[in-house]
Amino acid sequence: MLKSISVMGLGKLGSPLSACFAARGFWVTGVDLDKNKVDAINRGVAPVHEPGLPELIKDCEGRLSATEDVEAAVRDSEATFIVVNTPSEPGGGFSLRYVLPTLETIGRTLRTKPGFHLVVLTSTVMPCSTSGEVKSTLERASGKTCGEHFGLCYSPEFIALGSVIRDFYFPDFLLIGESDPQSGEILTEIYRRTCKNTPFVARMNFINAEITKLAVNTYITTKISYANMIARLCERLPEADANVVTNALGLDTRIGPRYLKGAVSYGGPCFPRDNRALAALAARVGASSGLAEATDLFNRAQIKSLAELVKRHYSGEDAIGILGLTYKPDTDVVEEAFGLLLAQELSAAHIPVVVYDPSADAVRALGPNKSVRCAASAEECIAQSGVVVLATPWQEFREVPAALWAQRSRPRTVIDCWRILNHLDGVDGVRYVRLGYGGEAERLAGVSSGAR
Repeated sequence: MLKSISVMGLGKLGSPLSACFAARGFWVTGVDLDKNKVDAINRGVAPVHEPGLPELIKDCEGRLSATEDVEAAVRDSEATFIVVNTPSEPGGGFSLRYVLPTLETIGRTLRTKPGFHLVVLTSTVMPCSTSGEVKSTLERASGKTCGEHFGLCYSPEFIALGSVIRDFYFPDFLLIGESDPQSGEILTEIYRRTCKNTPFVARMNFINAEITKLAVNTYITTKISYANMIARLCERLPEADANVVTNALGLDTRIGPRYLKGAVSYGGPCFPRDNRALAALAARVGASSGLAEATDLFNRAQIKSLAELVKRHYSGEDAIGILGLTYKPDTDVVEEAFGLLLAQELSAAHIPVVVYDPSADAVRALGPNKSVRCAASAEECIAQSGVVVLATPWQEFREVPAALWAQRSRPRTVIDCWRILNHLDGVDGVRYVRLGYGGEAERLAGVSSGAR
């Protein structure tokens, strides 16, 4: 029975992944070139922000360690998971510039390592990569044959930042692209011993697994954009309510309720780039990519559309406040996040903006932007703003007392992109606007001042 695992990369996915394996009984060695991350793991401290990770590391009971030495980690383990970054390229594909050097070192170690060793690539790659450069690099560096002397699997995780641990322990399904049946069986057994549910395991060849990874996320982005289209439609029709419509849509088992909120543009490190990658792949092989391209264009248009809505209401007094810079709650990631992009769009129009997020490093994210101030709290952001946009549905924002929103000599407009502040509806001194609700967008655009 396999007992030891090495994990290449201790970033936002690699660190939780390592802790999840160790907490379930495996001996795990994490590897990273960042000495700070290595030292943190060895001190029993979470090297990245992820809910539940500090507690999970304590549950590892000494089975989790870290090093900067790739070769030592591979020699002392039976399976190696590669969780390094695959940055997007200008054409929409993914770069292997961090994966290939890692594979070279792993391959050199396998050259003199006895026994069968499994290599698992979890980083998202373009179709044909695993059977191409990934496999050939390992074989060349090791002098061994894939599927005979070592195994190779492509097994990307379908997990979201902010809920990585829960998603890894309770996956909807497991995706395995395998070089040979033995490798697939070994990885399946690792997952069965790690997961706390009994997910279906989809085993297939490399290219089908690579396409599936992109296809899943692209389908979700299409679903999000469809719900956002319905929300924008509802805003222009009296008595229409996006919540009512999308809730009913989700009752159809052919559709399902997940990702049908109808709010703002999707963001984060996976959805936008996977959608563009699928479109780039289709264009490269001469297939149609119209749906993926339309989804991306519609998503980008949401920023300008909602920014124009906010600007039409801005009276020129005070600032526009934005609550939430991260792409979702419970993470510090701001990559392509609606709140961050909205702040940049408004500041480019020379409108003063004040922002707050419970987690994001706002100063670093916004850079040298004199038009944007960073508040120390949600209360401070609200107090300095005549218009407040709730961009990310953090629980903290729901808990701000209604009286605080109304503390202003003139009525304050609150634009609730997620329709979670219903307690503000009817509060004196607050003009509460729910996006996705009948007539709200046009009413907002037509009002410049005054009470509700």
